[in-house]
Amino acid sequence: MAGKPVINLDDLDLVKRGNGASFEAEISSFGPQIGSTGLGCMLHVVQPGRKAFPRHAHHQIHELFIILEGEGTYRFGDESYPVKAGDVCAAPTGGSETAHQIRNTGSVPLKYLGVSTVAETEVVEYPDSDKFAVISRFDWSTMSGGVRSIGRTRDSLDYFDGEE
Repeated sequence: MAGKPVINLDDLDLVKRGNGASFEAEISSFGPQIGSTGLGCMLHVVQPGRKAFPRHAHHQIHELFIILEGEGTYRFGDESYPVKAGDVCAAPTGGSETAHQIRNTGSVPLKYLGVSTVAETEVVEYPDSDKFAVISRFDWSTMSGGVRSIGRTRDSLDYFDGEE
C-alpha cells in the first residue's frame, strides 16, 4: 500500500484539465494513494458554466457521483436532472442510453466525487461527437502509460487492412 488508508479531500493535489470554453475541471484521482485497488475515486471541482468531461458511456466501468458542494445538471441518456449537494448519481455501464455528464449550472464551484469500479481494459463511447476510446493498462492518475486510442466510429478500418 502506498500510504495511510485515510486521506482528507482538502489535502489533495488538484490538476487542472480542460479544453476550450466548455471543459475545465480541477481533478485528483486518489484511490491508489489510500490503497484502493478495486475502486477508483476522483475529486472534481468544476467552475460555473463548465463541464469536466464530454458526455460518455463506459462498457466496463460503473461510476457513481456524490455531489458535495454546488449545483448542476446531470445528463443521463436523453434526460437531464438537477443536482445539488447531497445528491448521488448512478452511471452504470452501457451505450448512449447510459451516457452521462455533469455540468455546473450554479454560481459557485461544483465539487463532487466520482467513485468507480476499476477495469484494466475499457471501451468508452462519446455519442455527442461519434467518438470512441479504447483503453488498456492506462494510468488515470498520471494520464499516461498503456494504450489509449480515440477514434470515430465512421472511420473504422477493414479487419484485414494493412495485412498481407
